[in-house]
Amino acid sequence: MLNKLTASAGSNRFRLDLVLQAVFLALIFYLAYSVFHNTQVNLENRGIESGFEFLDKEAGLPIGDALISYTPTDSYGWAFFTAVVNTLYVAFFAIILATVVGVLIGIARVSRNWLVCRMAAIYVETLRNVPLLLTLIFIYVVVLSSLPSARSSWLLTEGILLNIRGFYFPKPLPQDGFGLVLFSVGLAVVLCWGFRRWAKRYTERTGQELASFRISLVLLLGLPALTYLLTGQPLLWENPELKGFNYRGGLSLRPEFLALLLGLVLYTAAFIGENVRSGIQSVSKGQVEAAQALGLKPGKVMLRVVLPQALRVIIPATTNDYTSLVKNSSLAVAIGYPDMVSVGGTIIGQNGQAIEIIGMWMAVYMAINLLISAFMNWLNARVQMVER
Repeated sequence: MLNKLTASAGSNRFRLDLVLQAVFLALIFYLAYSVFHNTQVNLENRGIESGFEFLDKEAGLPIGDALISYTPTDSYGWAFFTAVVNTLYVAFFAIILATVVGVLIGIARVSRNWLVCRMAAIYVETLRNVPLLLTLIFIYVVVLSSLPSARSSWLLTEGILLNIRGFYFPKPLPQDGFGLVLFSVGLAVVLCWGFRRWAKRYTERTGQELASFRISLVLLLGLPALTYLLTGQPLLWENPELKGFNYRGGLSLRPEFLALLLGLVLYTAAFIGENVRSGIQSVSKGQVEAAQALGLKPGKVMLRVVLPQALRVIIPATTNDYTSLVKNSSLAVAIGYPDMVSVGGTIIGQNGQAIEIIGMWMAVYMAINLLISAFMNWLNARVQMVER
């Protein structure tokens, strides 16, 4: 009898939960339909067509810093894709450079040198507590605007110079036979990978450690260099030359790109530095003392004992910083760099397709950050300690 009453009460409770969830789901669909319907009515009242047909129309807008081929006669869709490539371009290099600077800052934060430690702390606290927008404006308006004119450029070395119009450097011009050099680079990478696997097994079997890093470095540099010399140096360089009021030829990075790249790197490196510091301090002192007792030098203790164990703390926090960096790149609109937010805003101003463009922004940012998260999760799983 008691079991029947309990079963009946549980069944009634289940039905009630089912009804409440159905009502809640219907309410959500009703709200979504109301928003969609009101948006369609407002667009029709303003004479704006909905849909993505506008992507095939001629854009007519210039993009000053396009990484791929683009002209104003191309379509809106190609203009938006060009801007997406610009976003990926600056985010890719910013992530690499911010990681390098962040690791150095993190190591400096735990340094026994009082001056180095305090300087790193000042850097971290300053950059983390100043809005990125102010940092970007400071770099673009104050730092880069104070550079000399084209005729008074700072010549850093032959073919590499800096002025108010950007950073100029030589452009590589591959000749016949350069494909063999590229093939030798790939072959060197494969040989290094195979050698390091063999060296690891050799060390585990005999206890003797080989100079894997030096041998790998010789392979990576020596084999391509030897191929380059044997094929008659099939690579020429085109240096930028001053013609009129500006430099022509070579490659250049515009001030807007430099300001955005520097701002993202300096800002994100402060956060990554703190991740590295916390990761290093999470490793027990006993591990460091044991490594020192074995006679390892301080550099090897850091590279082979501390950092590998600290990665399991560093990587999850750094994943958030990478995704934030990609989203923060949208501030490029403040300094005129043509990323997808800047170009998308211009497209909205020309034809009023705000909902479609905002949806495209959301889809691209979400896709990029999901890819970053998937890669970092895979990397985090690879560096986790295996307990037996």
